[in-house]
Amino acid sequence: MNDRIAVVLLNMGGPDSLDTIEPFLFNLFQDPDIFKIPLGQKIFAKIISKLRTPKVVEQYKRIGGKSPINVHTEKQRKLLEESLRGANINADVLIAMRYWKPLTAEAVKLINRNNYDKVILLPLYPHFSSVTTGSSLNEWWRHYKNNNVVVEIKSFYDQKKYLNAVNIRIDEGLQFFPEESRNKVELLFSAHSVPQSLIDHGDPYQTQVLESIRLIMEARNHTEKHHISYQSKVGPVKWLEPSTEEKIKELGDSGITNLLVIPISFVSDHIETLYELDIKYRDIAENSGIINYKVTTGLNDSSEFISQLHDLVVKELNNE
Repeated sequence: MNDRIAVVLLNMGGPDSLDTIEPFLFNLFQDPDIFKIPLGQKIFAKIISKLRTPKVVEQYKRIGGKSPINVHTEKQRKLLEESLRGANINADVLIAMRYWKPLTAEAVKLINRNNYDKVILLPLYPHFSSVTTGSSLNEWWRHYKNNNVVVEIKSFYDQKKYLNAVNIRIDEGLQFFPEESRNKVELLFSAHSVPQSLIDHGDPYQTQVLESIRLIMEARNHTEKHHISYQSKVGPVKWLEPSTEEKIKELGDSGITNLLVIPISFVSDHIETLYELDIKYRDIAENSGIINYKVTTGLNDSSEFISQLHDLVVKELNNE
């Protein structure tokens, strides 16, 4: 294939040092797709980011002082580019982060310098939501004004290799339990929460998450008992329930002593997996009587996941 292709991986990004936490949060709270404040949004973002920074700094200190999402996304970028070029596809793979560097505007500048025949936008969110994939795509179109052919991949929650990549991580996670306990392990799928009002107005996120879990458990022949919860609620409005925190307490109180948590809506390890699930909720689990508490590794540089990204790009190039 001689066409010049640009594949843009869209993700949220994360602070790359303790000093960049406040500006990262400012960009997040300034996002009109998440926080709809017609008047004074910048003032709101400045105040709330300043108030939250000290607490968030302490959390990042516990996981190495920065977000690993940037490193993992760069690995995914490099591996996907190598895979596509290995298949004789003349592709450059770029990164466009929503809230921290490299920001979407920077990716657009790189695209504009080259005369690509096609640009494929590939959000690293398996499940579509207006506040994740939707926000990243909206930001892209705020900056991109050229007439090149642009293709948007909206989701891949039901794609076989993605689901298999998650199942591989589950199988790996089960190996960390004592051998005599493995047949007693229960699975808890923890998805990033969103406001309930979003779902009530037609956002497909929850439906897609539940379908991913159904397909994963079907592939596992329902060998393990599983549960579903939602994490990372922010603010006073009603979010999807049950919360992961409450679900862990409930499972521990019911006598479950072996629990494997799967961060289903994430494809890279970051603050929500390494701190929230693996540190904060571990304390809750142990205090609730769960003896063996494990969290699966993010998909990160999973070869099966990279193969899934490759297939998504090829499918668009073939106009299937």
